[in-house]
Amino acid sequence: MVNIPLTEKICDRPDKTVGGEVWRVYTIVDHVKGVRVAVGDRIGLRDRLVRDILARLIGPALFIAPLLGILIWLALARGLAPLKAVTDEIAQRDGEDMRPLSDIDPPAEIKPLTSALNNLFFKVEAARRHEREITAFAAHELRTPLAGLKTQAQVALALPDGPSRERALRHIVASVDRTSRMVRQLLALTALEAAMPATATNQLSVGDVLREIISSTPTPDSICVLIDSAIDGLTLRGNLDDLKLVLRNLHENAVVHMQSGGQVRWDRVGNSEGLVVTDEGPGVDEVDLPRISERFFRGRKNGVAGTGLGLTIATIAAARLSAKISFHNRSDRSGFVATVRWSNDTSSSAPFAAV
Repeated sequence: MVNIPLTEKICDRPDKTVGGEVWRVYTIVDHVKGVRVAVGDRIGLRDRLVRDILARLIGPALFIAPLLGILIWLALARGLAPLKAVTDEIAQRDGEDMRPLSDIDPPAEIKPLTSALNNLFFKVEAARRHEREITAFAAHELRTPLAGLKTQAQVALALPDGPSRERALRHIVASVDRTSRMVRQLLALTALEAAMPATATNQLSVGDVLREIISSTPTPDSICVLIDSAIDGLTLRGNLDDLKLVLRNLHENAVVHMQSGGQVRWDRVGNSEGLVVTDEGPGVDEVDLPRISERFFRGRKNGVAGTGLGLTIATIAAARLSAKISFHNRSDRSGFVATVRWSNDTSSSAPFAAV
């Protein structure tokens, strides 16, 4: 390689025609040494080279491109065949068919999709089954008090003024109360299952809410309700409606299952972790305790007309408040105990706090 001094000068000249052919000439001039170097390139030769290269490439490309397209189409068709099978199976179903998808042995890529769809079908079918159970139960339970209301009204109309007529009217009032309670519980259960977790939370005084619930709940004069004064020192950060559902249904359950006379007692658990309600009723058969919070389950010792929804509603509402309810029988005498425990978090976000 020759080092060209800085005094050289590079000159680009336009294309020239030499012997009938177009040449592109590049010239370098060194005035110090008096040297001139010129390099030429035939444009026609360059163009022929380009055409030859393109001619050799276009032929294979025209052959390979359709072949690659066919191979890609076959590969995609085979790979998406399981997905098409799932699509066709779902398209052929009606809105009542919630069976799991058939075993089509899908590839690993779409197995999560089929699993998620089957899980969705299971949840929808479970929700619809619950709705059918609630509808059937409500229809059955409403038929009995309504028939009783009609009978007692006919008896009251047929009797003259006196104790018999007053007794018939009292039966009417009791039937109306029972029907109203059942409708309220059905509506509360439906709202709890359909609602999203409550976002509006407030600092609530548990003692004030409990006294409001007790004062608004019809209680026979023969039943004594006691409230531990330590409950007044409890505050709860949560949704007011959820707290009312927990306290109302636990209190109503205790009062309804009490015999004539007796005591319902509300106490504080430990320093700040929860509440406990104790009654002097017949209690629950030990075999029935694991199922006591199931929908429409009344237990073997249930000698009163109930819906079997009160403890279910209390359990669901407590879960929305980050609480758990445990049930057991009294050890000192006949009676039932329900304990509500909130998570005893020491952070500032703890739901229960002592005042």
